[in-house]
Amino acid sequence: MTISSPSATATSARTLRLRVENVIEETTDAVTLVFSTPDTERLAAFDYRPGQFVTLEIPHEKDSSVARCYSLSSSPDCDDRPAISVKRTPGGYASNWLCDNAAVGMTLSALRPAGSFVPSRWDKPLVLVAAGSGITPVLSILKTALEVHQETVVLIYANRSTESVMFASTLADLLQRYPTRLEVIHWLESDHGLPTATGLRNLVTPSPDSDAYLCGPAVFMDLAHNALVAAGLSPDAIHREIFTSIQANPFHTSVADSQPAADVGTPVTAEVEGADYTFRCPPDTVLLDAMLDHGIDAPFVCREGNCGACAFTLKAGEVDMRVNDTLDDYEIGKGVRLACQSVPVSDSIAIVIE
Repeated sequence: MTISSPSATATSARTLRLRVENVIEETTDAVTLVFSTPDTERLAAFDYRPGQFVTLEIPHEKDSSVARCYSLSSSPDCDDRPAISVKRTPGGYASNWLCDNAAVGMTLSALRPAGSFVPSRWDKPLVLVAAGSGITPVLSILKTALEVHQETVVLIYANRSTESVMFASTLADLLQRYPTRLEVIHWLESDHGLPTATGLRNLVTPSPDSDAYLCGPAVFMDLAHNALVAAGLSPDAIHREIFTSIQANPFHTSVADSQPAADVGTPVTAEVEGADYTFRCPPDTVLLDAMLDHGIDAPFVCREGNCGACAFTLKAGEVDMRVNDTLDDYEIGKGVRLACQSVPVSDSIAIVIE
């Protein structure tokens, strides 16, 4: 397979500088960082949707830096500034560094927000299920659903104890403001032990036409998925946020080794964030590599098929997606694919990256 590194120019164009405007202690082991963008002419580059994440560059003594993805806990529709919330992970370098070192006035490099854990519609009741720090993208969705749209929302939130509940005051405020549309159900291990599918099933009776969004450890999301299916929800209506640690560092790049051949490969028509392109994808080459080789500023983070930052919608033709650790069956059915893993297998293709 032909693999080319992205050009330094393309990556620098995707990088933003974020200034920490506030550090909020959510619990004894979790903080929220509220950001501004000093580079005001590029503020629009930080447009994001509820449920998306941002990739930060964290200083590291041995490797100069590491890259980590953190969900945005703020809502683009309700909050003046973007914010992430970080919970300490035992042995986790980046989360502990941020919790120990983040301070007002600090600036960090970041990639533009990305991710597909975003409701595609807001005209159905929502069931949101989170465990621990999995509440972070769920809170973003929750705030937008309540403050911008009209449907009811049920939140099931699992934690070890009352002391480990993130955003307790925010949730209490939302309950007070939307008493007829919001229900919050807490599962505390200190009271009920570890969550079970039967226990979760008994907590809620969702409307059959609800959409559900799950975020937390994989075992917990499996339990929640089974509980919701048992409660009558279609598996196609249940969406998961899947996060794994990225191995590559998108902030460490080099100039591409070679120029693409203009007349070799599959013709591709691409709309990338409103701009139209036509190019050829060489044989046995993933779409992301071909776009970067042609100087197209396509979004990406991990290049490993597990973050969803490079997701696109296939409008025509067919591709072979080699790895997929983030898209669910519903998204696949809607034509969503991953550019870092998709190789064209038809005579031509057409794609859209929003």
